[in-house]
Amino acid sequence: MKTVLSGRSKEVIIDTTGPVVIIGECINPTRRKKLVSTLQERNFEYMLSLAKSQITAMAEVLDVNVGFPGVVDEEMLPEAVIALQDNFDIPLCLDSPNPRAIEAALKVAKGKCLINSVNAEEASLQRLLPIAREYGAAIIGLVLDDDGITNDPEKRLRIAEKIINRAVQAGIKEEDVIIDPMAMAVSAEPNACRVTLETIRLVHTKLGHNITQGASNVSFGLPHRENINSAFMAMSIMYGLTCPIANPEKITGIVRAADLVLGRDDYAIRFIEHYQSTIQS
Repeated sequence: MKTVLSGRSKEVIIDTTGPVVIIGECINPTRRKKLVSTLQERNFEYMLSLAKSQITAMAEVLDVNVGFPGVVDEEMLPEAVIALQDNFDIPLCLDSPNPRAIEAALKVAKGKCLINSVNAEEASLQRLLPIAREYGAAIIGLVLDDDGITNDPEKRLRIAEKIINRAVQAGIKEEDVIIDPMAMAVSAEPNACRVTLETIRLVHTKLGHNITQGASNVSFGLPHRENINSAFMAMSIMYGLTCPIANPEKITGIVRAADLVLGRDDYAIRFIEHYQSTIQS
């Protein structure tokens, strides 16, 4: 199954047969005080530098989150989108819990965006699916519902099916629903990674949809986080992950290596491309 996103003119195809597409996570004020302070001043230069560094590190889509305490994100998110698309031709993933902000950003965005995210709570489905349909956006479907987060992979699969079915009923193409199986912190729940991996496997084999996840969530609160993230990333790709939301400067190497060993990189061209970019920088 293929999900096509686009910027001003550039298309990016996320394909269940690979190779993996990285969605850059770094335009997010969480743990980035400089991003908060510059956005408060309506200064987008630092945000643009984060975008450039991620694109250089081979992100193919950029997640855009400008939410912080006191911000009017239905004003800030569209301004951020305009600034990004004035400087870069890359698809955007619009990341906000505020449907008004998502809609305001879609009104000014060029190309086909991804909404991060919809879940199976009735309020989320009713608010966001019509917006996605109206503006032709793809969506990320987060596998939680009105009962919260389940640790049963089969139940997570059924929640994914519900989101897909409701999206199709709302007029959204099935291939425009990317599922997020929910990667949780293994420090808090010893079986968290196994549950997520099994959910990825079920969604991949039974539904055939593209799959994303927040790549760094699993290691929260632990030392040597990059080791944990890399191990989990490789396993997730093997099970069916196709478009992680991650810092490309930290994860592109493991992603390209995983694609290579899974036979998705003929003659190691993409792996070598990444290697050459790291020694030149």
